[in-house]
Amino acid sequence: MVRQAGLVVLALAALAPVAANADPLGQQLMKKWAGSDHCSQQAYRAFPDYTTESLAKRDLALQQCLAGGNLPPRDIPPPNKP
Repeated sequence: MVRQAGLVVLALAALAPVAANADPLGQQLMKKWAGSDHCSQQAYRAFPDYTTESLAKRDLALQQCLAGGNLPPRDIPPPNKP
């Protein structure tokens, strides 16, 4: 019983540095997601219509906002082929 408790304590001590380093990375990732969502909301508010012209302007506004905030670009899905 004591031996098992010792192994558990040893395992937790070995994982502590990994857990400490993972937290800042997770926070950075969440900030980037929040920034990306904010850019998306701004682009939608600027061009709320679903016309071809409005969608193109919205995509351009989103790309410019992401580039201005040093955020990664969003993936554009490939066009549907008939």
